[in-house]
Amino acid sequence: MGMTNSPTAAPAPPAGRATRSTGPANGPVDPSRWIRTYHDRPSATARLVCFPHAGGAANAFVALSAALPEDIELLAVQYPGRQDRRAEPCAEEIGELAAGVAGALASRSDLPVFLLGHSMGALVAFETARLLEERGPVARLFVSAARPPAQDWEEPDLTGVGDEELVAGLRRLGGIPEPLLRDPEILGEVLRLLRADHRALLRYRCADGAAVAAPLTVLLAASDPKNSLEQMADWARHGRNGHTLVTLSGGHFSLVERPGETGPLLTHCVRQDLARLAAAPPAAEPQAPAAPAEEPLADLVREILLGGLEGRTPALPTDPTALEDAARAVMSPEGFAYVAGTAGSGATGRANRAAFDRHRLVPRMLRGTRRADTSVTLFGQRLPVPVLLAPLAAQQVAHPEGESATARAAAAAGVPLVLSTFASRTLEEVAEQAGDHPRWFQLYLPSDRAVGESLVRRAEAAGYTAVVVTVDATHLGFRPAELDSGYSPFLRGTGIANFTGDPAFLAGLPAGADATAAVLRWAQISTDPTLTWADLAWLRGLTRLPLLVKGILHPDDARLALEHGADGVVVSTHGGRQLDGSVSALDALPAVRAAVGPDVPVLMDSGIRTGSDVVKALALGADAVLYGRPYVYGLGLGGRGGVEHVLRCLLTDLGLALALTGCARLADVGPHLLAGTTSDTPGHGPAENGDRR
Repeated sequence: MGMTNSPTAAPAPPAGRATRSTGPANGPVDPSRWIRTYHDRPSATARLVCFPHAGGAANAFVALSAALPEDIELLAVQYPGRQDRRAEPCAEEIGELAAGVAGALASRSDLPVFLLGHSMGALVAFETARLLEERGPVARLFVSAARPPAQDWEEPDLTGVGDEELVAGLRRLGGIPEPLLRDPEILGEVLRLLRADHRALLRYRCADGAAVAAPLTVLLAASDPKNSLEQMADWARHGRNGHTLVTLSGGHFSLVERPGETGPLLTHCVRQDLARLAAAPPAAEPQAPAAPAEEPLADLVREILLGGLEGRTPALPTDPTALEDAARAVMSPEGFAYVAGTAGSGATGRANRAAFDRHRLVPRMLRGTRRADTSVTLFGQRLPVPVLLAPLAAQQVAHPEGESATARAAAAAGVPLVLSTFASRTLEEVAEQAGDHPRWFQLYLPSDRAVGESLVRRAEAAGYTAVVVTVDATHLGFRPAELDSGYSPFLRGTGIANFTGDPAFLAGLPAGADATAAVLRWAQISTDPTLTWADLAWLRGLTRLPLLVKGILHPDDARLALEHGADGVVVSTHGGRQLDGSVSALDALPAVRAAVGPDVPVLMDSGIRTGSDVVKALALGADAVLYGRPYVYGLGLGGRGGVEHVLRCLLTDLGLALALTGCARLADVGPHLLAGTTSDTPGHGPAENGDRR
């Protein structure tokens, strides 16, 4: 009984009946019968059409309509047989509902149309999308709390089910306040509609190959007792242009019960799609030819400039320093504050950038460099570029697909990925999206060592080839941007997927624990402020994977890391998010390199924005860098495509920076490229001919 009434959709008192409603085949459809608008949006640039669950009515979406901004107008579908349409018989078929709505929307084609169906409404929305696509595109289809159309929904015939059993099912799913269930008149109306809508469900059949062209977003509540991740994942075969699965907090009725969460999420998706549609060239417009494989550097530059001859320009900025402002305009204020925020006054963040600006490259000329070799060997694995994606947590705050989109983009761009423990997708999901592409796992060692061991074992099993343990975040930094908005994605259930999907973590929860209990347990054990070097030695004994320590700034700490089992270090200020007023990562890098010698892999992050920044880091002793916020801004701006764009720009810039400084390979990079430095950094410089480790 997954399709029940919501608290905002209490049925109207009983009334008389009239003749059956007809679909568009019997004449024009009166939109006023099928569509309700609760908040006028004169400046709307998109319409979101919402389909209620079985037993539900249009006013289930009143709160969600109020939560949407002025540029998105919500149209709620009113099925026959309820509220102001109670005099009409309930529909006998899902197709009958879809035909009626599609006919009613015929006069609303002036704006892009997005469809959203909840529970049974997902089937109606799916069939409506198929009808609408016969005459034009649908911008996106959202489906919530519903198994895929081709699955057997396993719904019982409610004709022979007693009222008490139905009410017990309603209470299990939630969605109706108890006082309404105790009102005989309202309860009788709820059960009448529920039985009628279930009859339509039992008749519904969908071919396996039925699919929509619209992008598909699947919404699943974490505590939904009726729908599972495995069931919902099968929606993939019903979307010809890909699908995204987004996890909501709460239960079966989260979509309508938590408009403060779902409203911003839907707004973000709609605005991203509108930007994509506005930037897309007309279907018949010829595409710029790709640069031949044998051409020299700057394929992306050539591609963009050739496109410019035909009036096309990049949808996203190519200047990495412009990405932040662009992302600010599309991301939620809270999500942007989480990603962009720094500790305290922001002094460390500013110092990171100032260090790169202070160092100046001195290029060498006429070195005959056609295409630079950017490959590097780390821990015996050959990587195509000396850049890895830094482990940024809770990426769903930037885009509903979160780390799944990032993993696909990283694989497409050839950039290895370091996945955060605090990802909004499980490490197994991300591994599946990454395929065979290199990936590492970043670990915040939990205070519950059984959970820590389980995370490491899962990473090993999922094909992650190194563990990066972060040591500079045993206490959360003082971050005003997050504090001023009172926002933590983790306390709202985003960024804890690796825990809620972990058997050791779940074993520590009491029987019947809900999502709130899981968040509280995560907050208690997710990090350990009592960590010492002895804990690193314990971790070293746990896995044979290469082990890096991230968050090192002092050369003595680099030595201690090696003494306690580390195979490499990451010089990092956590992007300026932890300690305000610390030394910059780039300034700390040369001393750390000198402390560990030439053979220990040293990586660095914090402040890197351009290809020239990467060259400067390599010149001062890094073997590779971790690239952070810019790719998440790209994620916020354009999902997977946005991340790919940012990475292509960075790698093109890196290749040109190497060529323009006279470096044919990474081994040619050294302190001699920087003004005012000497060439005495161990193991680096033009005399080195071996692989960079």
